[in-house]
Amino acid sequence: MTSRAEQASPTAARAAAAWHGSWHPLYRVGGVAALLYVVVLLTAVVLDTLAPPPVTGSLDTLVFIADHRVLYTAGQILWILPGYLAVLVYVAVGIALAPVGRSWALLAGLLGAMPPALSLAIPVSTRGSLILVPLSDRYASAPAEEQPGIVAAAEAVIAENTTVTFTGPLWMIGLLVTALVMTRGVFPRPLGWLGVAVGVLGLAAEVLRFVLPGLYLAALLQWVWVVWTGIVLLRLGARGESGAGSGRTAGASAYSG
Repeated sequence: MTSRAEQASPTAARAAAAWHGSWHPLYRVGGVAALLYVVVLLTAVVLDTLAPPPVTGSLDTLVFIADHRVLYTAGQILWILPGYLAVLVYVAVGIALAPVGRSWALLAGLLGAMPPALSLAIPVSTRGSLILVPLSDRYASAPAEEQPGIVAAAEAVIAENTTVTFTGPLWMIGLLVTALVMTRGVFPRPLGWLGVAVGVLGLAAEVLRFVLPGLYLAALLQWVWVVWTGIVLLRLGARGESGAGSGRTAGASAYSG
């Protein structure tokens, strides 16, 4: 899909082509990160289904980890890793949107990448925490008089999973802003409007997470948006390498997917 700037002037189209051509390695990284984002989350869901960990009850959780240490550790890593991948995706999308308007692109990149980056500072995954693994080891080897203290520490970590934070709503706001900018060009407009719908539904799910948990089905639409975005980024990367010298090839409707 062609941006309005590209439609208005062949010179703008050539400038957009040159811009995209200089960033094709980043587009490839962002595209691969987007596809891995969904693959990693799907794998986490499978592991969670095979051995669902307790999400409440500190003693039950510590005992569960002792019996399923490898699966639990792998699951926690898989729930956390998408945060790193999302940062790469939003940075690549922000750079790709620069021909639409650098101010809008910067806003989209920052608001998109900041929430997943902030979420990495919280040592929980909503399904548990890697901190609980060494606590489980300590509980198994500790004398009886020390075990209540370890259970209390585990309870504090588990409580973080159900604590309302601002990162979830911020993540959806960042997606919503990014998607709105995507409707202005470079990316297919249907992709942008899909992102708008995901952002609105996701924001509602975050606000009403304890009232209407079923709204989290919107996460499936988010996965579709991420995969589609990744495919477009990969096409941008490929055309950036092969068509940087052609305004029509690298800067116009070839991105529409």
